[in-house]
Amino acid sequence: MNQPVNLPDVELDDSENTPSNKSNNRPFNEVLAANMKRRDVMKGSLAVGATSFFSAGFISDAEAQDGIGNNIRFRPVTLADAAAGDGKMPLISPDYEYDVLIPWGDPLEPSGPAYVERGNTAAEQARQIGLGHDGMYFFPLKEDVERGRMRRMNQRGILCINHEFGTNFHCLGKDLPESLEDVRFSQHVHGVSVVRIEEIDGTWQTVDSDVSRRIHVNTPVEFSGPAAGSDLLATPNGNVPLGTVNNCGNGTTPWGTYLTCEENFNGYFGANNEEETWVPTAEQERYGFSDTGFGYGWHLFDRRFDLSDPDYRNEDNRFGWMVEIDPHDPTSKPIKRTAMGRFKHEGAAWREAANGQVAFYMGDDQRFDYIYKYLSARPWQDMIAEGVSPLDEGTLFVAKFNEDGTGEWLELSPNNPNITSYDTLEEIMVFARVAADEAGATPMDRPEWTATAPDGTIYCTLTNNSQRTEPNAANPMAPNPDGSIIRFKDNDVTGNSFDWDIYLIAADTHGTEESFSDPDGLAVDNRGRVFIETDGGQKDGLQDQLLVGNPNTGAVRRLFMGVNGDEITGWAHTPNRKVAFINIQHPGNGDPSETNFPASPDGVTIPRDCTIVIRRKNGGPVGS
Repeated sequence: MNQPVNLPDVELDDSENTPSNKSNNRPFNEVLAANMKRRDVMKGSLAVGATSFFSAGFISDAEAQDGIGNNIRFRPVTLADAAAGDGKMPLISPDYEYDVLIPWGDPLEPSGPAYVERGNTAAEQARQIGLGHDGMYFFPLKEDVERGRMRRMNQRGILCINHEFGTNFHCLGKDLPESLEDVRFSQHVHGVSVVRIEEIDGTWQTVDSDVSRRIHVNTPVEFSGPAAGSDLLATPNGNVPLGTVNNCGNGTTPWGTYLTCEENFNGYFGANNEEETWVPTAEQERYGFSDTGFGYGWHLFDRRFDLSDPDYRNEDNRFGWMVEIDPHDPTSKPIKRTAMGRFKHEGAAWREAANGQVAFYMGDDQRFDYIYKYLSARPWQDMIAEGVSPLDEGTLFVAKFNEDGTGEWLELSPNNPNITSYDTLEEIMVFARVAADEAGATPMDRPEWTATAPDGTIYCTLTNNSQRTEPNAANPMAPNPDGSIIRFKDNDVTGNSFDWDIYLIAADTHGTEESFSDPDGLAVDNRGRVFIETDGGQKDGLQDQLLVGNPNTGAVRRLFMGVNGDEITGWAHTPNRKVAFINIQHPGNGDPSETNFPASPDGVTIPRDCTIVIRRKNGGPVGS
């Protein structure tokens, strides 16, 4: 029997819940307080969508007339359903069904090494599905798209899926690694899986394919953009850039590539301090580096992650980027796009301007950190035709929210006179958080996933912030232990101004059938339905869950509820939206006494992260 071991004193999400922003920028809670006095959005926020200017454009008149205006019609998982369960197995709406796909440790391809509980090597794990399933996207095969095979596009494709984290307790069964082999195993459960999947006899499964590959902490990567050749990314050792880690939220590009977000990268570094005492720089403090990290202990056996090793100075600057992956080309290297800035990236929703320029909207997931926007320098199709990445030449902005429901995008470049610590664009990109502090951005309540609605509105989850002491317009609760969802819309995608509003305040739902807390994962479909996934802190006897919201009516319904100790995260769907993919992350926090999912309850089997395939029983689109 697998006995749980004690977790390290440092919690994995310390870097999110412990603010490192020491700027005096006016926090969002103060802005929101003044805004709410004028607009009175705090109470009855579930109905804000019905009256706000943001609600226009989601549903056509014809759709509204045939009843789709009330477009969430499935029977929900109720509070009574939750109370009747024990959290060992998931619950789903009676109008839906689910299957399990690619649990942690399954072979990336059927011909690969099989999962053996506590029995696989690090080399085998590098050929298996990782741990910490998170953001993902489904790409139809190029040949099906090029030939217009609509049926095939909905039956087979490539799933790119992030693996955010796996604790030592979960993946190794011990508090700390005891060898380099342990470290390599832990490193190989992190990263990204690119996996070919196909629906065969009604069941989605992996198939052998040249495109399937694992991208992990020891995979060769490239840098591009303004900081690519910077001394700030070079080590005295001269080691080549390797790897991506803590891959949480995600995005895509209009040219068909995958974006994976490096979030809590700081937690994998530590300091041995055997030869000298490591003292963090001001920038390292701003990014949350410490001598213990999150307790992974990689620095004990892998010098790359030892902050006190002078040969690997600047290795920490190589993480915290937006990483682009071509899912169709297994020979291509992942590329870290430095023009998009270095911070704890979370989400990358895009919107195209009328002239063809493209903007990406991103959160920085830490208490009192910021929302960012990146805008390509020119129309993206022209840039691709020129052989230039739209992600290499452009401008990074950070958001300032005003009390009157307007906002400003503040440029992060040497053109901004308020940025005084750095003279060059490469410095500003490497230390984007510090530049955003100086620019005057609005500190937020852990901005996480972003999603684009059909009318161009951008939604962003603000997961929580129990350390906020005063409310403001954009962060209305103080403290805010339960989170909210904000939305904003550029007046001109290429311009510097936007309008914003609050979509939902989680605390307003408590005690109702719509109860949820800590919104995290987010998606919006082509009908404007908002898919909300949660991470921790649920009230009313609930586990983490997937809910569907209609901003036109204010309705929210619970489609799926997970298991004890998990997080519901990740969103992908087939082109016809009749199949959706979500993830159960860290079920039971790895403790088999809490759950054994996806295995049947037995109190012994180690639970495994997995992807959940969701279908409506009547064959309709997921969410309807």
